[in-house]
Amino acid sequence: MPSSRIARLAYGLGAAGLLPQGAVILALLAGGSSLRFMATVLGFAYPALILSFLGGVWWGLAARAPERAPRWLWVVAVVPSLIAFAACFPLAAGGGWPVASLTAVGLSLIGSVAVDFRLARMGLCPEGWLALRVPLSIGLGSMTLLITAL
Repeated sequence: MPSSRIARLAYGLGAAGLLPQGAVILALLAGGSSLRFMATVLGFAYPALILSFLGGVWWGLAARAPERAPRWLWVVAVVPSLIAFAACFPLAAGGGWPVASLTAVGLSLIGSVAVDFRLARMGLCPEGWLALRVPLSIGLGSMTLLITAL
């Protein structure tokens, strides 16, 4: 399969990956207290899963070229899952509206772009990586932060 077809598929699936968070935002804007808690929890859970997934992607990039992957990459690859896990605690403890959790996950997604830029400079990620990752990470992170204001 030509790489341009793979790239189109990746971009399409990546854009579709923003739809769940968009649905949460629409549900919150539509109002209705019956949906509010569920939408908020889903608005936290989905980006937390994606953040954890990003760590797995970085681990895979390190594993693909272990002789070139710096030690810090292996460590950084574990951090997103730990952030997502820690961000679950306020909600799990019955803390109500998870503003701090949403903020931590949203800022972490936006901050993940710094790792992607570093990986690109080191030649550890595929061609077109930044064009895919930057808008998706900033988009999902921003949407997650928006939920804190709704």
